[in-house]
Amino acid sequence: MPAIFPRWTNNIPLAVAVLGPFALAGLVGFVWYYFSPKYTDVGYRPIQPVPFSHKLHAGDMGMDCRYCHNTVERAAVAAVPPAATCMNCHSLVKTDSPRLKLVRDSFETGETIPWVRVHQLPDFAFFDHRPHLAAGVGCSTCHGRIDQMTIVEMAQPLSMGWCLDCHRDPEPNLRPVDQITNMAWDPATDGKAYDAAKDPKRKRDVNPPEHCSGCHR
Repeated sequence: MPAIFPRWTNNIPLAVAVLGPFALAGLVGFVWYYFSPKYTDVGYRPIQPVPFSHKLHAGDMGMDCRYCHNTVERAAVAAVPPAATCMNCHSLVKTDSPRLKLVRDSFETGETIPWVRVHQLPDFAFFDHRPHLAAGVGCSTCHGRIDQMTIVEMAQPLSMGWCLDCHRDPEPNLRPVDQITNMAWDPATDGKAYDAAKDPKRKRDVNPPEHCSGCHR
């Protein structure tokens, strides 16, 4: 009786046994990176209804982050500034700019400007800015060099693994508390001479939680 399958098919089990682990490892690596926030979220920079440049305001003009995000040290979230904050300057500067029409309209009518949120965690993840800033984690650690961004984009994945890496070893990301909004502070150089444990301005030890309930409440 003639063979149903050609002779070379006898090598298929061997090929599967030899190449299968490599294919599986490649598939896991592909999903691990290309399905992760490091690939899908980093670099996300939506177009906003008002073309606000952080490079101009925070970088060139040196405005402190807390002038606009004034709740960041006393609330869980960093507030989006109301139009009144913008108009503190723009009632005198570029008063007729068509790019600022939405800001002027919002100030006059009270209607909220439909900003597009860039940094957004899942609803099941709890995050509070207050303890992070009090610990000496600078704005640029999570948000990148905002002062160099004409259009704000995500600089870090803000994933669970990324957060846990910092919680397990926070020292490289700590700086003097009075430098948290200093975008030019470099942990690779300035951090070498800084010892968080000896900082007299610190009121408590840095001991970030690593258990589930620290972020999932």
